[in-house]
Amino acid sequence: MSNDDHGNHDSHAANGARRKLLKLAAGAATTAALRGATGLAGAAAMTLRSGAARAEDGKVLRIGFQKYGNFVVLKARRTLEKRLAPLGFTVQWLEFPGGPQLLEGLAAGAVDVGTVGETPPIFAQAGGVDFVYIASEPPAPQGEAIVVHQDSPIRTPADLRGKRVALNKGSNVHYLLVKALQKANLRYEDIQPVYLAPADARAAFTSGSVDAWVIWDPYLAAIERQANARSIANGENLVRNTQFYIANRSFANVHAPIVHAVVEEVSAVDGWARDNIPAVAAQLSPLVGLDASTLEVALKRTGYGVQPIDAATLAYQQQIADTFSDLKLIPKKLVVAEARWQAT
Repeated sequence: MSNDDHGNHDSHAANGARRKLLKLAAGAATTAALRGATGLAGAAAMTLRSGAARAEDGKVLRIGFQKYGNFVVLKARRTLEKRLAPLGFTVQWLEFPGGPQLLEGLAAGAVDVGTVGETPPIFAQAGGVDFVYIASEPPAPQGEAIVVHQDSPIRTPADLRGKRVALNKGSNVHYLLVKALQKANLRYEDIQPVYLAPADARAAFTSGSVDAWVIWDPYLAAIERQANARSIANGENLVRNTQFYIANRSFANVHAPIVHAVVEEVSAVDGWARDNIPAVAAQLSPLVGLDASTLEVALKRTGYGVQPIDAATLAYQQQIADTFSDLKLIPKKLVVAEARWQAT
């Protein structure tokens, strides 16, 4: 997120242009992925037609999900579709490589409900994205880590001074990196951050073009098992690594019963998953392209128990916002509680 201040006129113009590009890109990407469109123009055209149809009947719930987690299981089990059918709603599932990209999709009007880590909502709120927190999962601090190659001389975060560190900017691991550096008495400026989405970051890490990678499960479990990567710090005693369910504010306010239904169905899936980890791993394996054993490692590090947003959780999010504001990684101070959904 840029911290440049070029004046109100230039800023508004730039933001407007960026939003238009995001809307086109998000629509093109999701439509191409789900409908096999080829070419930006064709995908954008289909997205516009889809958006027009949705505006006409208002009966499509668009869920943004990532490669892993409760939404993947919920999508496979199709219980949400059955729940919403009597209400006249269908469900469209849109996959994103990470939380920042998912929230850009929400900002562009392509997503109604999604799931993200603890840091993406902070960057999104700072960027003016109009979303609300609707639920969360318990902390899973072991589910993210800073990893290095097995033979690397880097042993602790203190050894990262001057090193190239890959991460997905604005993702949950961004806060882990900041806190790990602070504990090691290093400033953020003491490292060389390399901002890459997970697939590109893995390629950079395995090729040796970066010295360390800050990543979350299941990518973390995969790189540990497949490339013998070594963790120098995970979230324990540093961060919570909380997973959030978020929604477009307007959608949540207009369609509160649908949002409640999503939370209830994902909670039911979460409870089943907690007690059936091997079965979940087997179900997820062909969907996410990882072997069941690797997924079991990740699933055992997950927090289970979908819960309402409480004051303590918002206070923790406020700590993240204040930290990023102090570091000038976001352009302004935030009041995180403004993004709390007043459920009806």
